[in-house]
Amino acid sequence: MSIFFQELKIFNFVYMQLETYISDLLYRYECVIIPEFGAFLTRAVSAKVEASTNTFYPPKKVLSFNEQLKNNDGLLASYIAEVEKIPYEVANKKIAKKTKALKSYLAQGETLSFKNIGELLLSNEGKMVFEPSYHLNYLTDAFGLTQFVSPDITREVYKEQVEDLEKVAPLTITTEKRKARPYLRYAAIAVIALTLGGWGASSYYLNQIETHNQIAQEEATEQMENRIQEATFIIDNPLPAVTLNVAKQSGNFHIVAGAFRVEQNCNTKLKELQELGYNARKIGTNKYGLHQVVYSSYDTRAEAQSALYQIRKDHDKDAWLLAQKLN
Repeated sequence: MSIFFQELKIFNFVYMQLETYISDLLYRYECVIIPEFGAFLTRAVSAKVEASTNTFYPPKKVLSFNEQLKNNDGLLASYIAEVEKIPYEVANKKIAKKTKALKSYLAQGETLSFKNIGELLLSNEGKMVFEPSYHLNYLTDAFGLTQFVSPDITREVYKEQVEDLEKVAPLTITTEKRKARPYLRYAAIAVIALTLGGWGASSYYLNQIETHNQIAQEEATEQMENRIQEATFIIDNPLPAVTLNVAKQSGNFHIVAGAFRVEQNCNTKLKELQELGYNARKIGTNKYGLHQVVYSSYDTRAEAQSALYQIRKDHDKDAWLLAQKLN
């Protein structure tokens, strides 16, 4: 019995550390792979309103698991190496040991519970079944937003109150009151007459203004044409046209070289990378106010991962991959 609890204690230590690292990475990346085990994936979904319950749900990332994605992309190992201050190779070995323990417990029929991520277990067919957790929203753009229920808007209640008031104090004008005030009829006739007279004078005045503006516009156009003709000249020996081929970078996958608090340091790093032949550029500031410099940007994750491996090998082992859509 003591051996069993000792093994369980070792498993809990190994497992708790791993789930913390994965949870950290899911905020920034769409795919976090545990080599030789599987990958946790995220997919952004829009906000929605449940009409039947008047419940508002904010935008979020939906979690899933794919046991077919097992190839080591270096993301998890690099992060562990950075946090624990250990070599990259050592981090890979630690992950391999943890993966072996996870597979062993799954084979014994245990359910793996990853805090704030979800639960994994083996089905009768030997397939991994994943049940995601909904305790945490990994979409940083929705930080601080929570679901809430909006009460019904009861407009009919106010309509009924108005109808009750009209029954108590109706607003009507009787025939006797109209006869008692004959001066109101003459006042109305006077208002109509003044309105018609003012409209006629206004129409005449507007026609005069329109005619004047048309004449002024014709004179201005004629003067402008004369000036254009006077300023027209011919160049007998024009300069040759210069064509610049500028490669515009695009893509949502960027290999980050560094992030700097001082912009001058950012410019220095940019110049250094460009002199080394990289298509380096600045991609603006992140949410912490740091100026970011990237080696290059790519359209697909596969291209970016291949370039990241070469850059870590040739230039900087601390370079990392950022998946972000730029404006």
